[in-house]
Amino acid sequence: MKYKKIDAHAHIYPAPIAAKANENLGHFYNFDVHCAGTYYDLERQLVENEFNGVFLLSVATSAKQVEKVNDTGAEALRLAKAHGLEAYSFMAMHQDYENMAAEVARGKELGFTGVKIHPDIQAVNIDDDRFMKLYETIEGKMPLFLHMGDNRPEYQYSHAERLAKILQMFPQLKVIAAHFGSYRAWDNAQCLYGHKNVWYDLSSSLWCLTPAHAKELIERCGYDRVMFGTDYPIYSLKDYEEMFAKIDLTDAQRADIYYYNAQRFLEA
Repeated sequence: MKYKKIDAHAHIYPAPIAAKANENLGHFYNFDVHCAGTYYDLERQLVENEFNGVFLLSVATSAKQVEKVNDTGAEALRLAKAHGLEAYSFMAMHQDYENMAAEVARGKELGFTGVKIHPDIQAVNIDDDRFMKLYETIEGKMPLFLHMGDNRPEYQYSHAERLAKILQMFPQLKVIAAHFGSYRAWDNAQCLYGHKNVWYDLSSSLWCLTPAHAKELIERCGYDRVMFGTDYPIYSLKDYEEMFAKIDLTDAQRADIYYYNAQRFLEA
């Protein structure tokens, strides 16, 4: 069966810094990064593997990077759409950026779909007071894409209980909780299951899960709530699809995860 497909979790870097960014990422997580990390390498893989679209994610490691990173993300979004992809981009935001509301407004004008935060790399708790203005600004208007969880005790910035607290404070905030809601600490995500505004992706997970465990997590999160995502450039799209193919799913479930859940998320 041929599926429509969206990679709902992909990062890219400007070509001059991509190799260094990959090196830093691999060092931070103690794994190998398998792809170039540039826009054109990602686009090549999307086309070769017959993907219809992609979610492009931006991350800022300092406040001074925010606007430049978002300009780069907007250019990648323009290229992807011009080349016929169903592309959606999530803008970067840093906890120390002074005028979040103004940058969010600029991001909307640039065509961004939502906001991305990587709390571990940004070294900030997702329920930090500095983010409250951001959540207030985007609640009910733009979704939030979060790296979620870690099994290392020193990296509890995005523990699922912190997100549960945020959702109580901002009940109309729509969120993608990446990595089944808690990277390598899967059971922590139980407090999020069933929340009407929480969606998930299966990125950066399948390489360290058995197919049976991956199916169990999909079932827990909800077959209609999980999106396919690779976390490019960590793995190639082809390699990650091969991991996904080993999970025992019906054609309808696979079709939803590959494409239709992302569409429902965007339309919700």
